[in-house]
Amino acid sequence: MRTAPFVFALLLAAVPASAQMPKEPPGKPDLSRITAGNYAVEPRHTQIGFSVLHHGFTPFSGFFSGASGNLTIDPAKPNAASLSVEVPTTTALVTVAKLTEELRSPMFFDPEKYPTMKFVSDKVSVHGTHATISGQLTLHGQTHPLTLEASFVGAGVMMGKRTIGFTATGTLKRSDYGITAVLPLVADEVKINIAAAFEKPE
Repeated sequence: MRTAPFVFALLLAAVPASAQMPKEPPGKPDLSRITAGNYAVEPRHTQIGFSVLHHGFTPFSGFFSGASGNLTIDPAKPNAASLSVEVPTTTALVTVAKLTEELRSPMFFDPEKYPTMKFVSDKVSVHGTHATISGQLTLHGQTHPLTLEASFVGAGVMMGKRTIGFTATGTLKRSDYGITAVLPLVADEVKINIAAAFEKPE
């Protein structure tokens, strides 16, 4: 049973170092690398983070994963871009197991009744490497306007797919969506911090 790691080490050593690891990341902060088309959310490297003030002492953070959706973009017409993203509420996760259970219960997101949340853009205003994205967020059975401030991170080709990465921030009041548990001990205002990757075949 001990021979397998040894054989693997020999095989790895036989591969030239240049073939093992690229010399630089495939993504670059270069807007000219963005090509027009319809991109799909790359869920493995897309996270929707959130943070609330806990009992007036410290920000308490968590995130969602498993996002899906589409970004349509054309560098020649940047303000015509459109975005639609859906996220399963069952993926809510924080560092305390009991609180994760509460977030996934009727007390907060109630995923059995409202299994997803969805953001759809209404308007995109691009200014350089930044964009203001105005849209509608449907969460917990209610829909309200939400504005995200997005920043371009990088673009390039990875594993045969044209990839674009962005970050985005925003704020909302959870009471607007009927999520009122433990107010005001846990703050009403929720800060959103997103890292999103989109890809399409090269």
